[in-house]
Amino acid sequence: MTDKVMSVHEAAGLVRPGDTLGLGGMTLYRRPVAFVRELIRQGTGDLTLLALTAGYESDLLVGAGLVRRVRTCYFGLEVFGLAPMFTKLATAGEIKVIEETEASIAFGLRAALAGVGFMPGQGWRETDLLQVRPDVRLVDDPYSERSYVAFPAIHPDVAVIHARAADRSGNALLGGNLAVDWELSLAAGKTIVTAERVVEGLEGRADILGLYVNAVVEAPRGAHPTSCYPDYPLASEEILDYVEACAVGRFDEYLEEFIKG
Repeated sequence: MTDKVMSVHEAAGLVRPGDTLGLGGMTLYRRPVAFVRELIRQGTGDLTLLALTAGYESDLLVGAGLVRRVRTCYFGLEVFGLAPMFTKLATAGEIKVIEETEASIAFGLRAALAGVGFMPGQGWRETDLLQVRPDVRLVDDPYSERSYVAFPAIHPDVAVIHARAADRSGNALLGGNLAVDWELSLAAGKTIVTAERVVEGLEGRADILGLYVNAVVEAPRGAHPTSCYPDYPLASEEILDYVEACAVGRFDEYLEEFIKG
């Protein structure tokens, strides 16, 4: 077994300027917040942010000026409203939004896993999405007279996934609501697992296989203020504090305190 445990500082150094960064978790659940904090400290920018759904941690990266492009089918804070910094910068045209849906992300990752350039599907037909994504094309089925939408493969440079527990080789337990974390871990050039605890042996079947993991970081409460059920719940008051700070123009102050940890 290879020991892949390193500090969050060392792991964040695996992300390079210009990378496509895939963040695991779902909405306000099990997001890699501790890793995002260190990435902001290091100031690694010009990133393309990829997430099935983007939330609090993603909004901090956008507000910190580290994200050039966004690929997600949802960017928000659920019941707490819109993601304030993404909404502000996207409206001003300061970041590029690549239109995605659940289907385009899922098929794109599946194409990467299959080692092919695209994955055909029936989504997006008869919609305007094909107008705003000229890289997504129609292809003819060689076995019938039908045509399908060809969703191009998505290859994240780095995927970061927060787990409930991981062993030193990177095998990890996520604890339900897997989102597309398994697919991200397989499709990415490098996969980083941050975990509530690093253990000598997992109890139960691993959701992420260490074979595809490059780094393991022990990060207790590493998803806070998002939840990591059943270890701790969503810190609703802190999410509200963030929304209110942005609403009155105090994002920079909030970010400074966030970076201090």
